[in-house]
Amino acid sequence: MLNFDYYNPTRIAFGEGKVKDLDKLVPADAKVLILLGGSSAKKNGTLSEVTQALGQREVVEFSGIEANPTYETLMQAVEIVKNQNIDFLLAVGGGSVIDGTKFVAAAAHYSDEPWEILTTRATKVTSAVPFGTVLTLPATGSEMNCGSVITRKSIQAKLPFMHPSVFPQFSVLDPTKTYSLPERQVANGVVDAFVHITEQYLTYPVNAAVQDRYAEGLLQTLIEIGPKVIEEKENYDLRANFMWVATQALNGLIGAGVPHDWATHMIGHELTALHNIDHARTLAIVLPSLLTLKQDTKRAKLLQFAERVWHIDTGTDEEKIAAAIEKTRNFFESLGIGTRLGDYELDASHIPALVKQLENHGMTQLGEHGDIDLAVSQKILEQAL
Repeated sequence: MLNFDYYNPTRIAFGEGKVKDLDKLVPADAKVLILLGGSSAKKNGTLSEVTQALGQREVVEFSGIEANPTYETLMQAVEIVKNQNIDFLLAVGGGSVIDGTKFVAAAAHYSDEPWEILTTRATKVTSAVPFGTVLTLPATGSEMNCGSVITRKSIQAKLPFMHPSVFPQFSVLDPTKTYSLPERQVANGVVDAFVHITEQYLTYPVNAAVQDRYAEGLLQTLIEIGPKVIEEKENYDLRANFMWVATQALNGLIGAGVPHDWATHMIGHELTALHNIDHARTLAIVLPSLLTLKQDTKRAKLLQFAERVWHIDTGTDEEKIAAAIEKTRNFFESLGIGTRLGDYELDASHIPALVKQLENHGMTQLGEHGDIDLAVSQKILEQAL
């Protein structure tokens, strides 16, 4: 196992009716900016429940954060924070709203051009406005980590940042808040969580038995409940387990002391930036192709994945690996998510621009070994045709 430091200060309030805990979680004298995506939180009553729980606190609302939160929109919220002396932020939504809130929190305290937070990976961030979240869409794990991904439309860039100052102080996880989600968003959430786990698991062995078994259990849970979560919209137990798996997938525990490979995400970001494909669907396109092309360097963990997660115990090693990758692809497709570029009306002519974007953003040494250069990224995209 590799050396690691693990820190996670986020308090979790989990279960039906826990929105009422906002009264004790948010400072009594706070002036609160509630950040929202579309209109779903208003339509399904979540926003009303939130404002009621906040009681007599002064509240301002900001809505319109996109599915891929944009710098342009978020800077409007930053101005509200500064001009109206907001001292606490509350994200009500899924990972996109939470990611956007993290950027607003950091940018409101940032003295230079806020886009630098992304281009410098937050190396000059020193503080942020405190915030909490009310999660309505399980997927990204953003409710219990300090990472964020922001898009700048004007230059078609989608970049991540991480900083300890943007851990949520708390996150309220009420599974009933997911009942009204469209099937597409639930399916996306299952895939997003699944890929988060694999990118911390499918690398190379470092004798991290705890992390491996933990990751395998989370993957098996998603495989077991994924289709059921979509079909049974108001099954509390299914939604509760799905919500908790998605949080556990990226709260740092399974990634502590093990190598990571975030190449699928970095390549996928460019598919979203250039072609506006849902984030999770870009992951479903890239992951099977990446695993196929990098199976030699991932051989030991892919065999473990095949045997422990997919229970494949016959055939040669190569056949086991191929079967595990195919089962992964089939799992994504069983959720209604295409795994080929052609499923999104993209062909070989679109690949050069994607590779150029990777180059522009410095994504030239991806993977756990730093050996996914531009040529390999191009092959991965070609494999996904």
